[in-house]
Amino acid sequence: MNLPMTALSELHWSRHAALPLLFLLQLLPVCGGIVLLALRERRWAAQLGRVIFLAELMLAILLYAGIDASSPALQFAERFDLLLYHVGADGVTALFVLVAALIGLLLSLYEPARDRMRHTELLALILFAQAALMTMLATTNLAWFSAASAAELGLVAYLLRVWASGDAGDLAYSRFLQYQGFGLLLFVAGAVVLAWGHSDATGGSWSFDLFDLVLTPPLGKFQSAAFFLLFYGLAVRTPLFPLHGWLPNMAQYGTIAIAPTLLLGVKVGIYGMARFVLPLTPDAVVAWQPYVVAFAATGVFFTAALALLQTNLRRLLAFAVVSHTSLIVIGLFTLRPLGVQGALLLAVNFGFAVTVLLLMVAFVYKRTQTAELSELGGLFERIPFIAIAFLIGGFSIVGMPGTPGFDAAHLVLEAAIEHFGALPTVAAALGNVAAAGFLLWAFQRAFLAPLPEGAKPVERVRPMEYLLGGLTLFVLLAAGFMPEPWLHLTEAATQAIAARFGG
Repeated sequence: MNLPMTALSELHWSRHAALPLLFLLQLLPVCGGIVLLALRERRWAAQLGRVIFLAELMLAILLYAGIDASSPALQFAERFDLLLYHVGADGVTALFVLVAALIGLLLSLYEPARDRMRHTELLALILFAQAALMTMLATTNLAWFSAASAAELGLVAYLLRVWASGDAGDLAYSRFLQYQGFGLLLFVAGAVVLAWGHSDATGGSWSFDLFDLVLTPPLGKFQSAAFFLLFYGLAVRTPLFPLHGWLPNMAQYGTIAIAPTLLLGVKVGIYGMARFVLPLTPDAVVAWQPYVVAFAATGVFFTAALALLQTNLRRLLAFAVVSHTSLIVIGLFTLRPLGVQGALLLAVNFGFAVTVLLLMVAFVYKRTQTAELSELGGLFERIPFIAIAFLIGGFSIVGMPGTPGFDAAHLVLEAAIEHFGALPTVAAALGNVAAAGFLLWAFQRAFLAPLPEGAKPVERVRPMEYLLGGLTLFVLLAAGFMPEPWLHLTEAATQAIAARFGG
């Protein structure tokens, strides 16, 4: 599996797709969104949107079924040089695409808007965002990745602007623009540094393509500059401590579930680090690895402590996201096959589990019009299904046995103790225990605590909520009890990433 990047490049471009599946995965959501906007006055427009999301999931399943998991090469290759359009997929790509398509379908089942036209418009925006996600996951070109990232962030900003309300919503919107705009500029600057280095090495030929750049990495301080710009640009959107300041306000005052899920459900920041940062700046990665891991380990504890201080359930989940993102980064920067594989699997599990938690909290908010823990309580007796789904989502985040996070966290900790020794690994494990504590505390306060005085009756769980919650629980438990397919799917691809560092 330890193939050099030249061999991987040859494998990639020799395996062109007979069916442009990756192109269809990007095109279908765009066409579907345009159709929904044109038909949003029709009663059946929302149902059509769900059919489009289901078709997208079927395409993702075709990609998953067609990937040769034993090969580290990027497969289903497509390229159109005139537009710098170069795409391909390996086992890691297939897994992230599958989760992105599944989350899109789940969001289509969620009904935040009573108004039919607004709901159809929302589905169209989610489809456009999904197209941007698919582009980021499929492309091997930094320029296309940057453009798709800008498109997705613009759509999420629009959701925050239109659906958030009040002065606090404006604060969430402005903070989001400040942080994400800065992060995007950092990433674009890093891409320019790499393209400049390629131009200098080749005598004037600029390129943003992964397979061109990996053969001519920038030297010395320029590689460190590219690493910092790319890494911190992605760290903002991941989000990684201490660049997480946009998330708590967005989670508390922005749209209930849609906007946070579009950014957190598919961990594109982690994917971008594995796809671009590690292979393109290997010397800088090794040089700065101890500092990245130190910041990540600090973030596990610091944000876990902040989570315990929160009185708002939505804000508490935001800090849970930052705490566990730090654990993923520790695994990724072990630069060992098991650590990289565990980190990427943990990112997929964590993104899906966060989606479950955000949707369940949204269902609670729709009934109570509050996410303040002091105003919640007694919900388990009134909406037990939502409570159970929230609990299992929380268990999956902390890596309890029977959830997909268990094997992924085990791989991360095994690689960490091999590379960093016992102390950092024990620290990361204790941070995970702290996360379990604050999530269980939140569950107890919201669902098991006594019913507050004067609490209004709560609507029972609706059929569509049973369907959405049932799907999420089925996926979490099935993936948790049968992890072998996902381990096999990602093994060769993650070994190829680690091979750049002698892993």
